[in-house]
Amino acid sequence: MKVIPNLLVFFFDLFLAIILVKGSTSDRERKPYIVYMGNVPEEAGISAVKEHHSLLTTAIGDEKLARESKIRSYGKSFNGFVARLLPHEAKRLSEEESVVSVFENTRRKLHTTRTWDFLGMSEKLQKRSSKAQSNIIVGLLDTGIWVESPSFNDKGFGPPPAKWKGKCVTGANFTRCNKKVIGARYYNLDNALDPNTDQKSPVDTDGHGTHTSSTAAGETVKGASLYGIAQGTARGGVPSARIAMYKVCWSGGCADMDILAAFDDAIGDGVDLISISIGGPSRSYFDDSISIGSFHAMKKGILTACSAGNDGPYQGTVENVAPWIMTVAASSIDRKFVTAVKLGNGMRTSGISINTFSPRKAMYPLTNGARAANVTAEIYGNVGACDYGTLSMKKVKGKIVYCLGSGSQDYTIDRLQGAGTIVAVDAPTDIAIATLIAGTFVVPEVGIKIDQYINSTKNPQAVIYKTRVVNTSTAPFIASFSSRGPQKITLNILKPDIAAPGLDILAAYSELASVTGLPGDRRIVPFNILSGTSMACPHAAAAAAYVKSFHPDWSPAAIKSALMTTATPMKTKSDDAELASGSGQINPTKAVHPGLIYDLNLSSYTRFLCKEGYNSTAIGRLIGRKKKLNCSTIRPAQGLDGLNYPSMHFHFTNESSISAIFRRTVTNVGFAKSLYKATVHSPKGLSVTVSPRVLTFSRSQQTRSFTVLVKGSMQSGASILSALLEWSDTKHSVKSPILVYKQFPPLF
Repeated sequence: MKVIPNLLVFFFDLFLAIILVKGSTSDRERKPYIVYMGNVPEEAGISAVKEHHSLLTTAIGDEKLARESKIRSYGKSFNGFVARLLPHEAKRLSEEESVVSVFENTRRKLHTTRTWDFLGMSEKLQKRSSKAQSNIIVGLLDTGIWVESPSFNDKGFGPPPAKWKGKCVTGANFTRCNKKVIGARYYNLDNALDPNTDQKSPVDTDGHGTHTSSTAAGETVKGASLYGIAQGTARGGVPSARIAMYKVCWSGGCADMDILAAFDDAIGDGVDLISISIGGPSRSYFDDSISIGSFHAMKKGILTACSAGNDGPYQGTVENVAPWIMTVAASSIDRKFVTAVKLGNGMRTSGISINTFSPRKAMYPLTNGARAANVTAEIYGNVGACDYGTLSMKKVKGKIVYCLGSGSQDYTIDRLQGAGTIVAVDAPTDIAIATLIAGTFVVPEVGIKIDQYINSTKNPQAVIYKTRVVNTSTAPFIASFSSRGPQKITLNILKPDIAAPGLDILAAYSELASVTGLPGDRRIVPFNILSGTSMACPHAAAAAAYVKSFHPDWSPAAIKSALMTTATPMKTKSDDAELASGSGQINPTKAVHPGLIYDLNLSSYTRFLCKEGYNSTAIGRLIGRKKKLNCSTIRPAQGLDGLNYPSMHFHFTNESSISAIFRRTVTNVGFAKSLYKATVHSPKGLSVTVSPRVLTFSRSQQTRSFTVLVKGSMQSGASILSALLEWSDTKHSVKSPILVYKQFPPLF
């Protein structure tokens, strides 16, 4: 392997030159900016479109250019517009009194059968509420949908609910909706499409949107599997509910301006819940498209469920953290996928993957990167990791190749006509990834033994068997990739809120996408196995829809509270405790009868935003207040966090001692006459005092308030103390995690 220093210096100088040129031209380049103006004006005679044009003309100084610069006006469910602006024009608009915020359009990313049985929702239980479910519409913002999937069969469905006001937009490879998928739209405001992968219609060319839609509300399909793997009955959490797809994600990502356009339509269309498996870096609530859209959804009684992100196991990575959002972590179910390997010396071992290929021979030649190195060409990568360009086709063809690291080794080996890959990952993994050719991922200690065997004989051999399903007793646990708290925006609100299955989930898939999405993969399947908080989010959204089918008048906060306070604790708890799992894994059947709920309304969020220091005028426009809002004149939010949240979180840095007060109010939704007693489970060093310790109710919907005083000290070197408050009337158990976190700077 040769290193060419002069070439590296050349590329480094070129990179610096590009950065300098880009910096010098950025102030003269028009880019899409979102101008958010809060609630839709209620005053008669006010045209939002005219107001937008007037603001743009003033900011740009040219009426014609202002008209050409505007991309879209939002005005159905909230007020605002998106336009191509120069930085100084954006700044000028941000200074207007009628404008809440101005932020640059960015691109976000996707957070990419048996699960409902594992969660206690049998097919029989789901059918009990099928009539109520059929009136529920689940809206998804995603990559589109493959409506021809058997999971979206509309046999037995009646017409759409009378409240439905949406559309079915047709286009390439999408000619119809049906009585199951009742609505479909697509958004691509900047017209940035890849002609090789993107199709201008609601059709799903990726597979992600079809997978999430069927997880949430797919019809019952017996005998579903991926080439026989994970065979069983596939069904969504609310199989009788309707689906509305809002396609906002393309090969280049998911643009903020498209996300807001979809929210604007979905809220007005009449959806009951929104599921979004999309994320990006956390931003101020008024500068975040998902935060803004979900706030206006909440005002209309619509709960938004969002994926927490796939940047775990690192702390401080959780996304979609607004308190009116239900933020969902990814947990496991009671199975895992195992791919067995046998070596020529008789050694048997196994790894983790989704290998759909059965071996055609008893044994295949086995080699490693060092033995298969391409010695006739300059090598710029890691031979041991089988980097692209480092191996010789002559030495790889027809062989299984052992590689180090994790990446696209299967694609590289396939291009070289290899028979399979065994990859030794840097650390144990819990995620099974589908491979392009026969392949598996093994832990480092197994990899060392395989490498030693290869180097000990002239003709090493191996065989990789098709993946099989193995039951596990360690579930539920939080997936390693699931993003962890603490969050970065409101430090004393615990995020994620809750966990749901997101590891190795079988669900419907688009027939316009291959199993892996890699070039050369010709496997087109009706069902696929994917992992991510993207898969967890629609599970939680479906659980919320299930609860709503029993309690159609409950607020979004009430539904979220019911799911959080009845959640199942993690069987295998990570070191991050509730920073990883939130309140625990969803338990939909228990959430239908939570006993007590922590409710929130628009006034609650108004006081919270005032406490957080947001501008009074901006808050007033956000909530649609006719009279000018003055935070100093309204009743202040109480307690450390200023919100009646189902969980409690104290995030501190420099203090040597712990001292925090939380104030909470619960609403009785259980037995009219009931008595709840408080029980606290706390670790050494943490004192939790609840006052009063007994709550007595004489009627349904009655409220009672209490305070929680948390005191103590953190032991040297520790960063997390985890406690639990439980209210019980012997029939209901209402649980709230209490998490104390000491930050050792710099975390953010």
